[in-house]
Amino acid sequence: MQQSIDALRLCIPVVLGVIGLTTFAWTQTRAAPAAVRVNASIQELMDGQIDPAADALWDSVAYIASTSGVEDRQPRTDAEWRAVRAQAVKLLEGTDLLAMPGRRVAVQPKKVGEGELTPAEIQRRIGATRAAFVQLAGALRQTGLEALAAIDARDAPGLMAAGSQIDEACEACHVAYWYPNQSRPGAQR
Repeated sequence: MQQSIDALRLCIPVVLGVIGLTTFAWTQTRAAPAAVRVNASIQELMDGQIDPAADALWDSVAYIASTSGVEDRQPRTDAEWRAVRAQAVKLLEGTDLLAMPGRRVAVQPKKVGEGELTPAEIQRRIGATRAAFVQLAGALRQTGLEALAAIDARDAPGLMAAGSQIDEACEACHVAYWYPNQSRPGAQR
């Protein structure tokens, strides 16, 4: 019996060694994760993800007065709160995508409105002040987190307040990069 126990004691380190070597070999032969590729432009992210998500959040809560009375629009059912939450998550994920290095402003040149910069001018501006751009994307992310917290608390007034903060974060970036020279009511020159 003692010989069996002694033999088992000798086998345990060998078995553990084989397992360790097998694990090491497996980890060394696995393919390294692919580098994250930046495919969409900032404009495509805005048009396809961030703007629609922000619009859904803004539209989810409102007090609309008309001759018919006041409409108190807010999510009420579990499904409505889940739908609004999904939009807040899309907004949050979009802010991370905006901040990724190497993202172009636009794939195709686009016609710009009065007071707007061209995509090339915006690209130069972002390149010259990259940290500030990332900070503005972070500010939008923070307001998205506030919206998400209000949604999780089922706090419609809190969601409305977060929506105002989202609007301010969006406008701060647009004024800095998209239309810094545009005349705005109340803007000081």
